[in-house]
Amino acid sequence: MKMKTGEFIALSACTMTLTALGIDIMLPAFGEVRKHFGLSPASTDTAQIISFFFMGQVAQIIFGALSDRFGRIAILRVGFPLYIIGGIVAAMAPNLPAMLAARFVAGMGASAVFMTTIAGVRDRFVGDEMARILSLIFTIFLFTPVVAPFLGLAIMSVGTWKMVFLAPPLFAVVVFLWSLRLEESLPAAQRTPLSRAHVGRSVMRVISNRTFLRYTAVTTLLFTALSSYVSSSEHIVGEIYGKPELFAWIFAGMGATMSLCALLNSRLSSLFGARRTIKWLLAAYTAIGTALLVLTWALGDPPQMPLFFIAVTMMLAINLAVEPNSSALALEPMGDMAGMASAIYGTCFFFVGASLGSVTSHLMAHSVFPLVLCFFVFGLISVLLAFGDRSQPATGTS
Repeated sequence: MKMKTGEFIALSACTMTLTALGIDIMLPAFGEVRKHFGLSPASTDTAQIISFFFMGQVAQIIFGALSDRFGRIAILRVGFPLYIIGGIVAAMAPNLPAMLAARFVAGMGASAVFMTTIAGVRDRFVGDEMARILSLIFTIFLFTPVVAPFLGLAIMSVGTWKMVFLAPPLFAVVVFLWSLRLEESLPAAQRTPLSRAHVGRSVMRVISNRTFLRYTAVTTLLFTALSSYVSSSEHIVGEIYGKPELFAWIFAGMGATMSLCALLNSRLSSLFGARRTIKWLLAAYTAIGTALLVLTWALGDPPQMPLFFIAVTMMLAINLAVEPNSSALALEPMGDMAGMASAIYGTCFFFVGASLGSVTSHLMAHSVFPLVLCFFVFGLISVLLAFGDRSQPATGTS
């Protein structure tokens, strides 16, 4: 690898940041977007701007098969133009349906970049070492939620919401040029043929692996709750709690906490291993979700603002610490099918999670209870899945 490990981690974090930046920076602009398209202040339709971006991740299935055949770099260089073009068209869209279509295309581009990044890490590392590297990558890219809302507000102070929407594709141009230094991680000898029969066999081998299914389900369930919160966060703070001036600060505080938790997970994974760490993280997540549900039921909906956001921040921080472990454990047994496995994994938690999350978002016009219930139910199922794993951990790196 031409790059040293430090530069590889930094570049991987920046490529994954494109997904976060394509969401977080524009959340403060949703009020202006509602005005521009003639929506009511209480409308939850702007949540679809996030949901359609996530749903574009369904393209990972296609990109996964192509990356196993043509290599990671080729697909990475397809993803960047899709993300850039989709972002520019979304900023210039004449109506909301056109914007949603462009956001779907941008999501497709982000899916190609995200999938090849995860597959590239899997090509180079396995097991607990992969969990450690992914935790470091997540720690860097999670600074995006800290700065993105303030950056969005800063841009709007001198420009319009359209300039905010143009910031992610402009950043993508810079990362794209940097990625030209990256070398291919999948040797030609290890690539698989692109035929219907072979792709079908690969898909069946991936989805028949119980370990893969277990940890993909964990990530998908937790991402459903996360995507539901993120797409509705501006509405929750501004409309349900009536404190729009606090949105950027709350979102940034959450991002900082999530980043610190991801860094802590890197240390925990090294000390105790990914399997043991994920079990106790999910136990803590479910305990907090249970407490929030009980207090919301007992004290009223919505619960007091500090109580709600402290609990949600803790759960989202744990969520982002769980994800590198679940990724490593799901992909660990995949070996020569890392591309297809990464694609199915990403499609499940992005597309399925975002689709289910959008349903929850639409139920939160005046209440946070649907989200609180979502955190509790999905946390409970996830902890049962994790503690039901009796697999023996693998060792070694590649």
